[in-house]
Amino acid sequence: MGSQIATVSPLAKYKLVFLGDQSVGKTSIITRFMYDKFDNTYQATIGIDFLSKTMYLEDRTVRLQLWDTAGQERFRSLIPSYIRDSSVAVVVYDVSSEYLLNLFNERALTPAQKVVKSFLNTVRWVEEVRTERGSDVIIMLVGNKTDLVDKRQVSVEEGDAKANEFGVMFIETSSNAGFNIKALFRKIAAALPGMEALSSHKDDLVDVSLKPTSNPQTEGKAGGARSKQRHIGWLNDCVGLRFF
Repeated sequence: MGSQIATVSPLAKYKLVFLGDQSVGKTSIITRFMYDKFDNTYQATIGIDFLSKTMYLEDRTVRLQLWDTAGQERFRSLIPSYIRDSSVAVVVYDVSSEYLLNLFNERALTPAQKVVKSFLNTVRWVEEVRTERGSDVIIMLVGNKTDLVDKRQVSVEEGDAKANEFGVMFIETSSNAGFNIKALFRKIAAALPGMEALSSHKDDLVDVSLKPTSNPQTEGKAGGARSKQRHIGWLNDCVGLRFF
């Protein structure tokens, strides 16, 4: 009597590239998602940082490769090559006037100047993604720093209208307060190609069924940094790679 050998399909991997002007909070969003913490002393990203995280969904498991790009102009030439093979582009802007105030050394601003520069620049970031990937990419527009209520310059309605104009998804977050960070990645995961699409690519096929109950082995791998949800979980895989 021949024995049957169970086969495990390779993990589906998706590349997420985070784009946006300097100081909008791209690194903070990723750090909050990875480690559930916020650091007020972040240094500007130099070049490109890479992190990886496995998400356990109700019907499958996926590996998210998070590429954190530098917002400074001097690194712009590096970015197109990282957009080129991405599955998801997360375009982040700052809903507050904080960035612009810093830019102008906190001098008096006219109402026109108070329009956040990072919000206006989302146009060129989305255009750059479309130039490199066409329509074959998921784009998420993210308004970050909603905890800075008194400094808000871009309303939820303006952000939503801009997303509709681009034809992309939209959400607001606060990496400082941890608001909507998990919801952001859930929305992205929900928009990723479904099982039907994956089935046509054997190498990427994933057939994992997870229940909301805790798995001791998985919990051991994830450690204290993991936050278990009803139908979703995640654990860190690797960190610390940087590209120049």
